[in-house]
Amino acid sequence: MNDSDASNESDANREGDGSEKGTGGLLLDDVRRMHVMVAGVRGARLVERVLPAPLPRVWQVMGDLEEGFGEFQPDMRSVRILRRDGERVEALARSRYGLRAHFHGVLRPGWCWLQSRFLVIGMAAVEAEEEGGHTRVALTGGVRVPGRAALVPFGARRELEQAMTRLAARIG
Repeated sequence: MNDSDASNESDANREGDGSEKGTGGLLLDDVRRMHVMVAGVRGARLVERVLPAPLPRVWQVMGDLEEGFGEFQPDMRSVRILRRDGERVEALARSRYGLRAHFHGVLRPGWCWLQSRFLVIGMAAVEAEEEGGHTRVALTGGVRVPGRAALVPFGARRELEQAMTRLAARIG
């Protein structure tokens, strides 16, 4: 799946203000949509957790690619947005190991899907229905297999769990 597919998928399943839209009677919020995206990518892993903070506070950290994102993603040293056109974003990331990735994708409140030639990053957050003032968060990502809808699964779950733990500590 390329980033335009991810963009088209997210555009097709939401209304202009980011609210839920049904497909066959099933409501897809952004976390459920992330489950669908992950199901379509062989080897992809997803970590989901309810965090004890309101959605605006959680997304303030998650959606801030240049500041907050690098503080909870274990392998990111920096991210710089190169271009933004509405929800479409182009960014350059540097890992803690000196590697670079040139990402293209979609960033909007509650949803982020970024892809480079070798990496995928997916984040979603919605208000937790069952717990007021809490946020349901889903994270995915990993190393892409070039030319295929597949990720290398080795170590992905551990890194995603670590990112979720760091995010929870960051929003305190």
